[in-house]
Amino acid sequence: MKGFGLASSLALLLAMPTAQAYPLDSYAETRIGRLEAQRQVEAGEIPGEKQPPGAKLTRAEVDLRLLAHRDLDIPAADPGFSRQVTAVLGEYADRYAISVLDLSAIDAPRYAEHQGGLSQNPGSVGKLLVLLGWMQALADLYPDDTDKRWALLRDTMITADDFVVSDHHTVRMWNRETQTLTRRSLAPGDRGSLLEYLDWMISASSNSAASAVMREGLLLRAFGKDYPRADDEGREYLRKTPKSELSASLAAFLEDPEPRNGLDLALLRQGSFFTQTGQRRVPGRTSYATTRALMTYLLRLEQGRLVDEFSSREMKRLMYQTERRIRYASSPALAGAAVYYKSGSLFECRPEPDFACKAYAGNIKNYMNSVAIVESPAGGRRLYYFVTMLSNVLRRNSAEDHQEIGTRIQRLIESMHPVAGAAR
Repeated sequence: MKGFGLASSLALLLAMPTAQAYPLDSYAETRIGRLEAQRQVEAGEIPGEKQPPGAKLTRAEVDLRLLAHRDLDIPAADPGFSRQVTAVLGEYADRYAISVLDLSAIDAPRYAEHQGGLSQNPGSVGKLLVLLGWMQALADLYPDDTDKRWALLRDTMITADDFVVSDHHTVRMWNRETQTLTRRSLAPGDRGSLLEYLDWMISASSNSAASAVMREGLLLRAFGKDYPRADDEGREYLRKTPKSELSASLAAFLEDPEPRNGLDLALLRQGSFFTQTGQRRVPGRTSYATTRALMTYLLRLEQGRLVDEFSSREMKRLMYQTERRIRYASSPALAGAAVYYKSGSLFECRPEPDFACKAYAGNIKNYMNSVAIVESPAGGRRLYYFVTMLSNVLRRNSAEDHQEIGTRIQRLIESMHPVAGAAR
């Protein structure tokens, strides 16, 4: 977390295993290829791992839930609730920051917070700000025409170039002609729609996909309503434009939407590309987040106040978990819940006696970040709460720790809203 000293390292990894999003019935509307592959798995037409009950909501069922409560703000932290939430963190509570907003009883919201103002690099959670940048840019171009925005998202084709180099994350690529699925990292020359790239960015947390859509964001700012342009025109613009101008454009693309949407740029910022090539081509700034600022993001999303209702709704659908759940979202207690989720990690190691560097268990830094909207059960939605969490527990597998905390928080929320007549 902010303020911890860093030393030279053997390994510096920005890591995120695959976790897919967007409702599974949406291939015809979105043309996101992997949705058709997963539909066929669910139907038993091809082999593959099926989804838990909470991942099977339809596109129509994934909707904004606070449109009638747009004036709701994060309430003052409840001391008793905060103590309960802090207790679930266990002996390493001082290495965590967490915020929990329980809206299960919408007329009596409760908020818990532990170190909610502590700042840390958000890792891949920052991709939510890339998504916001795109939705704001589209709304600025076509404020009264959501059909035009949707068509641009769905129909604009992107060809990956060197901005995607390099990334270990893999994405699911569906060949529509051969009806076959491959899973690999993106490479220069790969084509997909803008919406597909946004899905890869959020669902598989592909750094390459994120850098590709950030590159496209620069082109959108440059060409306006003349976007998209031919690939060679885009390359020429990026080649001829001075780095200082590109950096300023990137900052405007990522940062300008925040104050316009009620977010505090001093507490939440994504400052740079997610690939080394992107960072070299377009120098960026530092990135940081607090759990309280991330909670504001989730609340305004559900209120339809991130850009507008159309944008907020599509952002929520892109966050919907519809493949292998990871980290916090992999808690068995959430199998029946709809989970709208993003996580990110950043760990770093150096030589140490009797220590072997492993993923999510760094000994210099071991950032793990999770944000989630939970509707439990997915259909009934009796429980409804938001969680934002940052941690830096050294030498421990934080992916497993976040999973366990997800279980404990679910049980805590259940205990606060017992089912009438249930055995105690």
